[in-house]
Amino acid sequence: MRIPLSKYGLPQVAVFPSIVLGIMVVALLVGLKFKASAVTIVIIELLLLVVLGWVLAFFRDPLRTIPDGKDILLSPADGVVSDIEVIEDCPWIEGKVLRIGIFLNIFNVHLNRVPCAVRIDGLEYKEGKFKNALDPESARVNEANAVLMTRLDEPADKLVVRQISGAIARRIVCSAKAGDEFKSGDQFGMIKFGSRTELYLPHSDSVKVEVSIGDKVRAGLDVFVRFLADNGPRAADSEKR
Repeated sequence: MRIPLSKYGLPQVAVFPSIVLGIMVVALLVGLKFKASAVTIVIIELLLLVVLGWVLAFFRDPLRTIPDGKDILLSPADGVVSDIEVIEDCPWIEGKVLRIGIFLNIFNVHLNRVPCAVRIDGLEYKEGKFKNALDPESARVNEANAVLMTRLDEPADKLVVRQISGAIARRIVCSAKAGDEFKSGDQFGMIKFGSRTELYLPHSDSVKVEVSIGDKVRAGLDVFVRFLADNGPRAADSEKR
């Protein structure tokens, strides 16, 4: 039977519930010793039970059916699209680069997935600060891990999925390594406990952005980008989004 919890969170799932349950027992005994009211004890126990439920929910791994399509890029994370822009100073991809950022709050599924079938070219981890992931500055100064990859289908573009920590997230997990190949929508890591994920790809007339700022997206399910035929219409004007 499939356990709907991420393998990346098993250490926490094994330890945190025991800690919370221990605190619940201690809180109950202390409340009884100091003759706290039954209402106070119940409220404290319920709050701790909510914390326990959130810990388990944070590491959930919902079953997802990955859509087919060699001409699409799927969202690499759950969350809300926070920014879409074209940049020209990307350290990993030459020329104009489309960057799409996703903000993940503490209630989102925090697993990261590859946007399409890819080969991993390498990783670039950077130590940094832990600014709020909603702050645009966080992308530049926070702890981050760039996963460099190449599409296995045409166009065989270079892609980057960047995991960025937030004010609460303090640990980036990535199981991918150079040379690994992943199918579209496969999991490769997660960020604990609230964070930002970015997708980088070459910007061209054959790239159509399928999301807008403010859209809620789900990793491995929602289409981020669609590749058009060479004679297709011009890509969405990302600079205006």
